[in-house]
Amino acid sequence: MRRTKIHPYLYIIFTFVMVIVVGTIFLLMPFAYSEEYRNSVSGGDYFTNAFFMASSAVCVTGLSTMPMGVCADMTLFGKIIMIILMEIGGLSIITIAVFFFTIIGAKIGISNRFLLRESLNQNSVKGITNLVKSIVILSLIIQAIGILVNWYPLYEYSVYLGNGTGSVLKALFMSIFHAAASFNNAGFDIFSADNMAVFATNTYMNYGLSFGSMLTINISTMLMIISGGIGVVVFQDVFRTKFHWKKMALHTKITLITTALLIVLGAGLLKLTCNDMSWLEAFFTSVTCRTAGFQTYKISDLPPAAAVVCMILMMIGASPCSCGGGIKTTTFAIIIMAIFHYATGKKTKAFHRSISDAQIFKAFVLVNIAIIFCIAITGLVMLLQPEYDLDLALFEVISAFSTTGLSRGITTSLIIPNKIILSLLMLFGRLGPLTVIGVVNKNWMSSSNEAIQYVEESVIIG
Repeated sequence: MRRTKIHPYLYIIFTFVMVIVVGTIFLLMPFAYSEEYRNSVSGGDYFTNAFFMASSAVCVTGLSTMPMGVCADMTLFGKIIMIILMEIGGLSIITIAVFFFTIIGAKIGISNRFLLRESLNQNSVKGITNLVKSIVILSLIIQAIGILVNWYPLYEYSVYLGNGTGSVLKALFMSIFHAAASFNNAGFDIFSADNMAVFATNTYMNYGLSFGSMLTINISTMLMIISGGIGVVVFQDVFRTKFHWKKMALHTKITLITTALLIVLGAGLLKLTCNDMSWLEAFFTSVTCRTAGFQTYKISDLPPAAAVVCMILMMIGASPCSCGGGIKTTTFAIIIMAIFHYATGKKTKAFHRSISDAQIFKAFVLVNIAIIFCIAITGLVMLLQPEYDLDLALFEVISAFSTTGLSRGITTSLIIPNKIILSLLMLFGRLGPLTVIGVVNKNWMSSSNEAIQYVEESVIIG
């Protein structure tokens, strides 16, 4: 009897869905939220809020339907569940499971290696288990550094919260939560309903913080976001080549250059379109728009031009094999290069390397799917809630799709159907459009094209 092989993409989708379901169950526990919150919401909202928060954590998005933010509405138990969901969402349950199997010496079969290859978006299974070890170990090291660096600044903040009697353990937990949310590009706050506005350049002194602590929190958060959004493959290549630029892979070069350009150009455009934003806030916003979701400058106060800049940055997102979402930096770079070289009548290339037509086609397919989905979902959200303006609805939808988590203030007012729609959109964005539509590919085990080849015929374009 012939055994039917299940598409690896189905396994990937299933693992994310199951983690969201389990997370929802834990967040439905009465001891996950404060009594005040439990008494303030209806049964339907209580369930959908738990589902939305679990989806947002697993998809490392950061959008929150909680009225007062994560810190005020969740108990210690609820916050610990959120940390676990963020870690699983950032690394994926498959990566974590294989890491523990390798630790105990279990053999990783070829089918599991193939599943890992698809999950991590790699071209081969060679060295895949070593890549898994690198991903987990590097993420733990970076987060540990972030915890230690931010411990004292957050102790200063806990002193303010305690009216002069700060708690070392409270500051430690805040630092752990913030490191998990930062590196995994989740963007959930544990500070106040205004997210990280307490660490803005013009308000930090109001919360008992020194200039050094404010600067430390801002810079360390940006570095953790960038580290989590660049991808371990890039780190591996940089260490392998001992920082020798010419020896680095094309993927690494494109990722590093595109990331740097987007951060600098994004900060410059934000500063240009928003006069009351400091340079530190401009750079922080430029970084966090790349799927992290923190804010030191209130996003709801952004002028229209600055909001457009943020939406572009959110849509581009982070890099492949990272904790971030979006269409990815390499996709954006390949499209820009392909357009430029097509206009000049040349083959698409970068750093003396050619880029295949298959990769260019894949990049354009990904971008078109993303645009079509975002437009369609925006229309659906506005159909269900006509009171939303186009700019607000589109911003929210792009934020959900790119797993960024920034909002211009409408998340908490979403009705139940829209909460479910955006939860599914976050999952779609976290998995990646190509992963979801790839399920229908019946030839996933074969590298060859269709057996029957047809004669080509030109179609008029443009």
